[in-house]
Amino acid sequence: MISETQKLSIKEKIGYSLGDTAYNLYFQMAIMFMLFFYTDIFGISAAVVGTMFLVSKIWDAVNDPMIGALADRTKSRWGKFRPWVLFATFPLAISGILCFTTPDLSTVGKIVWAYVTYNLLMMSYTAGNVPYSSLMGVMTADSDERTGLNQVRFTFANLAMLLVQGLTLPLVGFLGKGDDAKGFMLTMVFFSAMAIVFLTTTFMSTKERIKPDPGQKTSVKQDITDLFKNRPWVILFIMTIFIFVYWSLKGSIGLYYTKYFVNHESLRMFLQNFGLARNPDSDVVKIGFSFYSFSGGIAMLVGILFAKVFAVRFGKRDVFRVCLFLAAGCTVAYVFLKPEQVFLQFLFNLLIQLFYGVTVPLLWAMVADVADFTEWKTHRRATAMTFAGILFALKFGLSLGSAIAGKLLSFYEYIPNVAQTAATLKGIRYMMSIYPAILFFVGVVTLLFYRINRSTELEMEKELIKRRSQYQ
Repeated sequence: MISETQKLSIKEKIGYSLGDTAYNLYFQMAIMFMLFFYTDIFGISAAVVGTMFLVSKIWDAVNDPMIGALADRTKSRWGKFRPWVLFATFPLAISGILCFTTPDLSTVGKIVWAYVTYNLLMMSYTAGNVPYSSLMGVMTADSDERTGLNQVRFTFANLAMLLVQGLTLPLVGFLGKGDDAKGFMLTMVFFSAMAIVFLTTTFMSTKERIKPDPGQKTSVKQDITDLFKNRPWVILFIMTIFIFVYWSLKGSIGLYYTKYFVNHESLRMFLQNFGLARNPDSDVVKIGFSFYSFSGGIAMLVGILFAKVFAVRFGKRDVFRVCLFLAAGCTVAYVFLKPEQVFLQFLFNLLIQLFYGVTVPLLWAMVADVADFTEWKTHRRATAMTFAGILFALKFGLSLGSAIAGKLLSFYEYIPNVAQTAATLKGIRYMMSIYPAILFFVGVVTLLFYRINRSTELEMEKELIKRRSQYQ
């Protein structure tokens, strides 16, 4: 009998977690800067970019489950999922750099370039991230150990968020030397080089332990059917869409909010309390947004550190639900804030990130539980397909949020690099508050229908270990 409750070493946990540091370099760049880069740097209209984000999901609807099916059926001396993590690394790095490159093209040429490079980035991301996320589900069968692994994983992912949100704009300025287009491209070269090192480390330091029943015979059609008959998976799928529409919408609009809505003199005075922006020539928008994002990332990291202890005590579902509700409430508060209330803008951001941080490791641990749930009920396991579906929901939410942000900017008559009208500023304020808050509240409601509680987790774990011992 193979012990599937084996505890993972800290070395393996860190090695695995570095992979999410790598993927989050791309993920955070997409959330925080891609819309702004396309509109204010590359010169594509917000409406066109919004449409592009939505259209790209048509291919993802095919690509994501296809990668999941292929990964589940991969057989190699390295396992099912680890080879994908390794071999997708260089295409991801190259496409990420191309996405933030600005060739001198006509308007139509720029749109074509954006469509091609953005979709290459999404395909490469899927080819690596679906197997990477699935890998967590086969490293250990211990539900609490998975939560602990995800706690380490998202601590390291949060480091990438801190790096991207806190250092991107300073790096753009330093590397571009006044040329923001060049600065964004070189910054992406730097991040991609880091990603290659981290993902190679993940490949070399992890091990796959859980294997499906060797007698299991399923088709892709059966795998998909199992998913949609799995009610907890459907609930997570829906919730994931709303959560990442929130982050994409709010993340995409954050730099616009700082640049056009926040009072710059009040922001400068606030930053000077921390020894920042003391030079009158300092770019207060770049410094302020970087500090805003970096401090929020620290708060999220604190929340992540409490995830396991809360989940073991109260269960993943209930902790997720409460923290998501609190984050939604803090988001609503933004609608009441005035441009000069910089302290409160920072305070509510810290609270949002703190509450949401607790939920970050729980989502993917819950996806692994859902993969167990399918095996528990049907005696069939399709780990990568389970994760692929949730990753598609994540990317769909990400693109839908960016598309909504682009369409709303167009609706509120946003014009780049000029003083905005009162109506436009009102729209930007709503996009930071009311609109995203509604999405989190919907996520809370969906979790009312998620039935895998703490006792169910333990029951599944015990029975599956006994069942697998017969063929491993």
